[in-house]
Amino acid sequence: MSEDTIQRAGFFRRLAAMVYDALIAVAVGMLSALVIIAIITALLETEILSKQGYAHVNELIQSSFAYKLVIQAWVALWIAGFFLWFWKHGGQTLGMRAWRLRLFTLNEGEQKPMTYSRLILRLFASLGGLGTLLVLVDFKGKQSLQDRVAGTQMLFLSKEQNHHKNW
Repeated sequence: MSEDTIQRAGFFRRLAAMVYDALIAVAVGMLSALVIIAIITALLETEILSKQGYAHVNELIQSSFAYKLVIQAWVALWIAGFFLWFWKHGGQTLGMRAWRLRLFTLNEGEQKPMTYSRLILRLFASLGGLGTLLVLVDFKGKQSLQDRVAGTQMLFLSKEQNHHKNW
């Protein structure tokens, strides 16, 4: 990509991609919860784990802080993994691909590979999407909080640049 064709993504395009990705993240979370709850249920019903006097597995899971914490951590890891994997492998989530956005390192001159440490920092700095609000006040740079912290930029691609062969 040459510097004259680079255009940073605006707020509304980012928001549309975030909505798209949120729907996918909900589905990933639901499927991952289904898997972990099925595993816990199987372990409890086969008495590998103790039911602790509860008649039904759902009563134990709903009343146990530990089981709820395990389920929530498992779901959070899968959702974070969804974003990290797509950002690392191609710089685009499915929503970003649909809205022709791509994540790049801040240095246009040399394209450094995205590291997981940089992407994890970006994920936490996004504050669940609230970091993107900074784009509304940063008229010139169009940088979100997560982009500033992680040293990345979100670029708007042409149709040719967004082609699957370039992904």
